[in-house]
Amino acid sequence: MSDTNPKSEPFSNAEKNPDDWTTGDEAMTGAQASYLKTLSEEAHEEFDDTLSKADASKKIDELQEKTGRGK
Repeated sequence: MSDTNPKSEPFSNAEKNPDDWTTGDEAMTGAQASYLKTLSEEAHEEFDDTLSKADASKKIDELQEKTGRGK
């Protein structure tokens, strides 16, 4: 067993590329859908409720940049 405490570097793998997610092809979560709908309205873009988890994550990042929200 390793002596490394995973809590000492909590962000080491916290931001994994959505293309590498093992569940990325599943339907987006309810939380993603809700936030994406809000961002889509603010950005005056159409909301796509058929996105996968990974694609929804990418779209959220894109719309956060466009609207100035989030990061």
